[in-house]
Amino acid sequence: MNRLYYMLIGSLIWCLLSCNETTKKELPVYNPSDFNPELVDISLQKTAKDHTVANFELINQNGKSITQEDYKDKIYIVDFFFTNCPSICPVMTNNMVELQNKFLNNDEVMFLSLSVTPTIDSIPVLRKYATDKGVIDSKWNITTGNKKHIYELARKSFFAVVEQGDGGLQDFIHTPNFILVDKKKQIRGIYDGTNSEEIERLIKDINVLAN
Repeated sequence: MNRLYYMLIGSLIWCLLSCNETTKKELPVYNPSDFNPELVDISLQKTAKDHTVANFELINQNGKSITQEDYKDKIYIVDFFFTNCPSICPVMTNNMVELQNKFLNNDEVMFLSLSVTPTIDSIPVLRKYATDKGVIDSKWNITTGNKKHIYELARKSFFAVVEQGDGGLQDFIHTPNFILVDKKKQIRGIYDGTNSEEIERLIKDINVLAN
């Protein structure tokens, strides 16, 4: 009887472990063809594989040049904002602070914010913004840079905005999206950065990649 009991318990444990392994969540890898075409630059809409975030060169709140090398072997979350935004950006920034603090002790996870008004958001402006919001420099780069470069990243690398444009003087983008990028520079998820349920989903997905 005891032997049968232990055999049944052993079988049950094996089943539970096997089921857990087979149902372990895996995040999709997003390519341009997986997105609503309105979000993708027309030159990339039919691309169905091998999409990675392009190399970038930005300047952070400390005047330091920031490139993909600063995010090598990192999982990172990207958003687009501007410091004097009165609507969605404060909510997005507060949620990004929450994420920063959630993953404070995980060196694999970092954050990247790109200003969509880079001529206004100078280094001193970004420095004050970062200080006021509690940004930790080692975890999170708040960046400015060349407008055309930033807008091309938004449209051709991160697929963050619907509007087409050329990054010129009259061009302007505004998006609530948080983009999750893995260690291979692949997009693994897009989330509404103003929505608390989406932030919880993002936390779970970061943990999937980190584990």
